[in-house]
Amino acid sequence: MVVTLVVAVIAVADLFWSRHQWRVDLRMTRQEVKDEHKQTEGDPIVKARLRSLARDRARQRMMSAVPQATLVIANPTHFAIALRYRRDEDAAPVVVAKGQDLIALRIREIATEHNIPVFEEPVLARSMYKQVSVDNLIPSQFYKAVAELIRRIYRTGERP
Repeated sequence: MVVTLVVAVIAVADLFWSRHQWRVDLRMTRQEVKDEHKQTEGDPIVKARLRSLARDRARQRMMSAVPQATLVIANPTHFAIALRYRRDEDAAPVVVAKGQDLIALRIREIATEHNIPVFEEPVLARSMYKQVSVDNLIPSQFYKAVAELIRRIYRTGERP
């Protein structure tokens, strides 16, 4: 009876131990988790490169649109926003490009090459940079300030 009882206790203990060990063995290692993530989500290095290429292409499209701009609003070196406004086509000025630091300087260079007026309005440039997005109309709170700049352009005849 004692032997049967001891064997039964050992059998129950072995059952729990083998179940526990089986569950531990089913777990994936850290490397297996990383490999599975790469397979399901894609390699992070490749995804980062694709995002970088997409940003570069968007920046090139944006820079190629600067020559069609009507005016550029700039903070002397840090921000630049190129706007296009055509009386017959656009309901409001459209942002064709915006940039900060080196991109802002490049926008100003392209504008100068194409005789596009550049207005240095630091406060307007900073606030617009934060709130506008490329290929969209400017928000209504900027209508009055931008309209004044466009009026100056048409009045002086800098750009028809």
